[in-house]
Amino acid sequence: MEEQARKEKFQERIDKGEKIEPKDWMPDRYRQQLIRMMSQHAHSEIVGMLPEGNWITRAPSLRRKMVLLSKVQDEAGHGMYLYSATETLGISREEMIDQLLSGEAKYSSIFNYPTLTWADVGIIGWLVDGAAIINQTMLARSSYGPYSRAMIRICKEENFHKKQGYEMVATMAEGTPEQQEMVQESLNRWWWPTLMMFGPHDDESPNSAELLKWDVKQKTNDELRQSFVDRHVAEAHAVGLEIPDPELEFNEETGHWEFGEIDWDEFWNVIRGNGPMNRERMNARRQAHEEGQWVREAAEEYARKQKLKEEKAS
Repeated sequence: MEEQARKEKFQERIDKGEKIEPKDWMPDRYRQQLIRMMSQHAHSEIVGMLPEGNWITRAPSLRRKMVLLSKVQDEAGHGMYLYSATETLGISREEMIDQLLSGEAKYSSIFNYPTLTWADVGIIGWLVDGAAIINQTMLARSSYGPYSRAMIRICKEENFHKKQGYEMVATMAEGTPEQQEMVQESLNRWWWPTLMMFGPHDDESPNSAELLKWDVKQKTNDELRQSFVDRHVAEAHAVGLEIPDPELEFNEETGHWEFGEIDWDEFWNVIRGNGPMNRERMNARRQAHEEGQWVREAAEEYARKQKLKEEKAS
């Protein structure tokens, strides 16, 4: 009865719009769901550096190289913010990273697709970061305080990333016939995987109901996906690009764009580790982890010596 009373009191706080802080009592399931979701978000930021980082040395100008370097650096920072926020739930960063490297933890399915041309860098900034903004703006109002606060800065930086990506896309769409063809081909490849980023339909999602109940999320997967489509169809048409969906049609009554069905077999196949780049992404992360072992050991030794020095001084 005491446990049930605590859960009811907790839900009352959620319903009032109060923030839950690390030292507050929370149901174990709430903590587990947050660890799963926040660590997955952190992993996605870190793995998400790889598709674009691949193009830093091949950027077509110094300006583009500087912007891309800055963006990839931002993504690393986002991962660090989120790992730190997740640690407030009682899990160590080492444990989270071990879960990623072992395949136990997931990251966003979108980063398991290859970046084949320079146009992909612009399309990722426009579409993928655009999808992230729609999702993360909602998370900035999350019921868990550390997650909510971490998202405020991340959303500001992601908004810059989207604008930068759209500027690249618009420049290519107004460029030579070859550039126009390249950016349209890139949009054709990335459109559907980006729609998959929001997750399965609401009636098939195993976690949405709890996350909505606890105000970790305020909108469903399908609502977020619809917001993305409505916004990005208009932006595509503004620069003369066509959405690769023959079923796309504007509904005058609802005021929304209706779109075709997603290939969910492809989505689940990627989630299970069988996407075009799953193995390459994980191999890259494992290699980076192994090669960085000496840095972690040096940092730990330095911290140990500093602690001894402080103890002797006191």
